[in-house]
Amino acid sequence: MAQAVTKAVFPVAGLGTRFLPATKSIPKEIMTLVDRPLIQYAIDEARAAGITDFIFVTSRGKSALEDYFDSAPELEAALKQKGKTELMEVLEHTNMPSGAISYVRQKEALGLGHAVWCARRLIGDEPFAVILPDDVIKGETSCLKQMVDAHAETGGCMIAAMEVEPDKASAYGILDVEERNGNVLKVKGMVEKPAAEDAPSNIAVIGRYILTPSVLDRIDKLDRGAGGEIQLTDAIAAEIGNDPGVSGLVFEGDRYDCGNKGGFLQATVAFGLDRPEFHDEFAAFLRDLPSSKLA
Repeated sequence: MAQAVTKAVFPVAGLGTRFLPATKSIPKEIMTLVDRPLIQYAIDEARAAGITDFIFVTSRGKSALEDYFDSAPELEAALKQKGKTELMEVLEHTNMPSGAISYVRQKEALGLGHAVWCARRLIGDEPFAVILPDDVIKGETSCLKQMVDAHAETGGCMIAAMEVEPDKASAYGILDVEERNGNVLKVKGMVEKPAAEDAPSNIAVIGRYILTPSVLDRIDKLDRGAGGEIQLTDAIAAEIGNDPGVSGLVFEGDRYDCGNKGGFLQATVAFGLDRPEFHDEFAAFLRDLPSSKLA
């Protein structure tokens, strides 16, 4: 059985330029999906998977992100004085124990691989997860929990994966699959954003990973790849063929790409309808929209 995964890296150093002008003053990761910031969904997913150590790779201008997980004594005191116990419980969920979160700076925007490598001293010699908060995944069991359970049997590196329409393959990293056992895939290759006719499958890589510490050594030796950046996928691909190698997990759940405005709006509708206190009014609003707005 593989070693337990208790550490997760959250690469949150990006500028969020797709969401300007909002991200001029606030980090993209604390933009709210219904009433919770994106980073809260990622943290909740990690907690549900048994993660106890949370490593944020940040950059300048991310102080609001750090403050979000701190206590707010004045606000808490005001809520207590007014007897707003439900809101106090909501706030309690955002607080993290002292020492549970660590922050490291990525001083240059050199890509996802470099961001993960920046956390190497905090990861040490054990497997670790990587969660990209832009990918919000809604399911009965958290995506990372599904991966952790599968990884306990496979070991090695594991990538979250989902099936996409073949004509959408060029927007993703695509897995070349040697064999499939249920939802677990044995990976023999990875192709970054192939043309539809060149894609080895329609199984796309999504922003969740469980990685071995040897991946960090490989990142350390990589040259800059596509876009002049150090690519995490290049380091993972170098593990293919080793024992136990690289696996994919086709997770159960719905994924929303909140790294772009269209995906963020779709997630807002899905998560809004999923909330009992909003569902009836929101569903009625959507049903009553003039057909001309949906044409």
